[in-house]
Amino acid sequence: QAQLVESGGGLVQAGASLRLSCAASGQTFSYVVMGWFLQAPGKEREFVAAISSSGRIINYAYSVKGRFTISRDNAKNTVSLQMNSLKSEDTAVYYCAAARTSLAPTITPTYDSWGQGTQVAVSS
Repeated sequence: QAQLVESGGGLVQAGASLRLSCAASGQTFSYVVMGWFLQAPGKEREFVAAISSSGRIINYAYSVKGRFTISRDNAKNTVSLQMNSLKSEDTAVYYCAAARTSLAPTITPTYDSWGQGTQVAVSS
């Protein structure tokens, strides 16, 4: 399994930007899709964005399209999430995840490894 460690969360005002990073270690060669999910208090984990191993296939949740950008650096085994124009409804714990299959990258069961999460809080 891959070990995933997120960083970059924090407290910001609405309209600000944050950049989340996820560092992967372990058996990273077998993971073809990297994704970001969020979980707000009392709610289920939701898909945010996913990127293929080549970086050519990217998916975004409708709620973040145009505001968030996912990217990856395979040489450094990192995946990032640039979040712009943050809204209060973006407040959640953000999780990095890795999957061995490219099928259904928007759902949680696809993913084998998860990070511990990083808190993002946006004040209005």
